[in-house]
Amino acid sequence: MSVYLDNAATTKPCTEAVTAILDAVTENFGNPSSLHKVGLNAQLAVDRARKIIADSIGADSGEIYFTSGATESNNLALRGAIGAYGKRKRKIIISAVEHASVDETASALEKQGFEVIRVSPRDNGQFCAEDFVNACDENTCIISIMLVNNETGHILPVREVFKSVKRRFPEIITHCDCVQGYMKIPVRVNSLCADMVSLSGHKVHAVKGVGVLYIRKGVRVIPTVTGGHQEKGIRSGTESVPLISAFGFAVEKYASDIKERYEKVSALKVHLLERIAEIDGVTVNSPENASPYVVNISAGGKRSEIMLHFLEQKEIYVSSGSACSKGQKSGVLEQFGIRGKNADSAVRISMTSETTTEDIDAFADVLREGIEKIRG
Repeated sequence: MSVYLDNAATTKPCTEAVTAILDAVTENFGNPSSLHKVGLNAQLAVDRARKIIADSIGADSGEIYFTSGATESNNLALRGAIGAYGKRKRKIIISAVEHASVDETASALEKQGFEVIRVSPRDNGQFCAEDFVNACDENTCIISIMLVNNETGHILPVREVFKSVKRRFPEIITHCDCVQGYMKIPVRVNSLCADMVSLSGHKVHAVKGVGVLYIRKGVRVIPTVTGGHQEKGIRSGTESVPLISAFGFAVEKYASDIKERYEKVSALKVHLLERIAEIDGVTVNSPENASPYVVNISAGGKRSEIMLHFLEQKEIYVSSGSACSKGQKSGVLEQFGIRGKNADSAVRISMTSETTTEDIDAFADVLREGIEKIRG
């Protein structure tokens, strides 16, 4: 039996998303920019998805811009805001545990002369909203904080930070990478006090190659991709109707039962923790109040890549961290105080509501076997 527990890397597309792609490829194949009926039908499909996604985060359809994925959305948010406001505001604030698409974009801007402040968690492994607010000043252009960390499941205090920042510095642009939180916990742009939000299709049972950047009405963003003025000039390039349609249908399917799915995955996490508590040498790196969808453990001091290979031989699929890093250490675990052998033996288990207790049991059994068989 194959067990897939790497859903933070990507999720299996749902039937509705696959059907939408097939229809858009074989029937509704027009260019949304064409002025004839075939083009209009394609545009209607894009508009449908745009409204579904907008409604899911409490936004207006006109505030939703389709991109090629969350990496592009994050780049557009930071570079676009800097392009619009960076001549007079030269400081960027991010957390020290951001996804590479935010962290490396900030580093690139730093080389261009912008000041980048990375706020770290405190000694207890938790972020304090006050630390972010104190890092801001009148020279700050944008603050970007992820909602849920992709490696450990930590939930960052985005709402508290953004509300406090807006109270003291209303002109600062607030951006949230919601990729690992969207469709798992409620994401409402007004509640978050977010001016921009990044979303990804393939993390929510749609497909790879499509993302969204929500941009609050009135916020200026300088495009990073120019050309045919699609997406109101914010992101040029012919819209991918198949991928966008799939995104819309997946969100439509899963938006109505976020609470129920959260409770189911929470129960799975409890079962997972009970099973791994029976295995000597395994420690849990994710905090109790983390997202239940992501659980990070240290597997008995056994090197991650060796353990992952052992699990794979048994058709158990997990990861050692962010899929984007391809096995390279990102530094995120160290920020959370996970170092040495614990960091070297880290394993990330990431679930969906389709994960079963049988999947968890199979993983735990093979993990125990691996720890017993693999030499340090």
